[in-house]
Amino acid sequence: MKPSTSILTKSLPLHRATSFKFHQIHLLRLSPLPNFCNENRANASFSFRVCCKVKTPQDKSKKPISNKIVVAEGAPSLKEDGEERQNDGQASNQPKKPSSNLSGFMKGIPRRVLAVLSNLSLAIGEMFAIAGLMALGTVIDQGESPDFYFQKYPEDHPVLGFFTWRWILTLGFDHMFSSPVFLGTLVLLAASLMACTYTTQIPLVKVARRWNFMELPEAICKQEFSEKLPQASIQDLGVVLMGAGYEVFLKGPCLYAFRGLAGRFAPIGVHLAMLLIMAGATLSATGSFRGSVTVPQGLNFVVGDVLNPSGFLSNPTEAFNTEIHVNRFYMDYSDSGEVSQFHSDLCLFDLNGKEVMRKTISVNDPLRYGGITIYQTDWSFSALQILKDGEGPFNLAMAPLKLNGDKKLFGTFLPIGNADSPNVKGISMLARDLQSIVLYDQEGKFVGVRRPNSNLPIEIDGTKIVILDAIGSTGLDLKTDPGVPIVYTGFGALMLTTCISYLSHAQIWALQDGTTVVVGGKTNRAKADFPDELNRLLDCVPELVQKSKQKSSDSMIG
Repeated sequence: MKPSTSILTKSLPLHRATSFKFHQIHLLRLSPLPNFCNENRANASFSFRVCCKVKTPQDKSKKPISNKIVVAEGAPSLKEDGEERQNDGQASNQPKKPSSNLSGFMKGIPRRVLAVLSNLSLAIGEMFAIAGLMALGTVIDQGESPDFYFQKYPEDHPVLGFFTWRWILTLGFDHMFSSPVFLGTLVLLAASLMACTYTTQIPLVKVARRWNFMELPEAICKQEFSEKLPQASIQDLGVVLMGAGYEVFLKGPCLYAFRGLAGRFAPIGVHLAMLLIMAGATLSATGSFRGSVTVPQGLNFVVGDVLNPSGFLSNPTEAFNTEIHVNRFYMDYSDSGEVSQFHSDLCLFDLNGKEVMRKTISVNDPLRYGGITIYQTDWSFSALQILKDGEGPFNLAMAPLKLNGDKKLFGTFLPIGNADSPNVKGISMLARDLQSIVLYDQEGKFVGVRRPNSNLPIEIDGTKIVILDAIGSTGLDLKTDPGVPIVYTGFGALMLTTCISYLSHAQIWALQDGTTVVVGGKTNRAKADFPDELNRLLDCVPELVQKSKQKSSDSMIG
């Protein structure tokens, strides 16, 4: 009997071997093969088409072609990166290049170092150490003079029995976030994150991206979820999985599908985001400038005279030559008379005296120019402008008398009579804010209250006084922080990658075993919902009807 391209047979089992075996196949009917999943399967025959190439001899003799159809028992298996691949069933004859002992030794050193750095316990310890140093930095006053630490942490009364000013000044804890100990711990944690990414996360992504076909039913049945579909086609299963959002790959009777690969990339993104945050924080600690100033209304100051470097990477810019003029300082008050907000009208001038910017700032509404940020943080009472018996105006400097948090009290003194006398007497003026002035006579008795700009005179001990204006001082904090954009970017990436990491990476394998499709799968998350989801997909796979049954049903209908 001549061979035909349409034969009745079961699919041949796939076996892994060093070389392919070939079989001569005639029109025949094979007995059913045992099921690899240890389940009985009914004998059934079905029709399918086998397309093969007929090999012919290369000589020129006119010999009859042998009636043989050559079918490979199995397809070449996928290998890991770096392994030799088999080509068309033939083993590779290329010899492996022997590696020298020296190169192997040199390669072994970095691997051991990476193994130590990528240790999870070490990384957790580093994070706890950083958290402890940050907590210590909030307890210890930062940026104070050495005398402050000599008095607060003396050697004769050490904190906890051992902690004195020597620890603070030697280890740099007076500037904790730029100290070598803190920065060194950050560098060690960054090295651990990079080592973990290189040795663990990147290989996991490479394996997840590889089309990993399983050619044995036993391997599929060992997955977290496995099922058999009798009278089914692996192509129909692939169509159903594609409709559910899976990436599907077919190789002969084998199928591999996956979904949610982004969840595998997310841990790498989390590590990169943490590296960005630490890099930005390090740049802020070692490359920024900070300073504060209290400026009376109407006066100027130069930015570079106020800012002080915080680390060895601090580099001044052209904006440091900017001159700032305080046009006006004023405050808003609540119904109870308390200060609710204060404002500063600022003008910025370049070296040529040209105004480059003007803005009224307030608390939580800073001014930003040339990488410099100016914050409204405080206020003070600078001077009191008065008329004395129609003469003036005179500016009386106001001095702080009491500072208790937000409760402030300022005072000044107007001498009356001979100022050179040893017993000088005069009028005392006290102010809690810029909206009212309390006046006392030479004996210290209360006389009255006047508001600035009210132009209402008050006579005290024969002297007529008019309060014209209360001149305030604005308290400004200036800083440059080049690491802020990097830190914000890192936190944004951290939130995004953390959300992406919750995506499940699901993998499905299938094998056409005769008329049965063996299906198995696993997922790294949502393990309880994965079997239900896969069962719903498998229910959508259509059932194949055998040709013999179709013909018998057609004859009965006819």
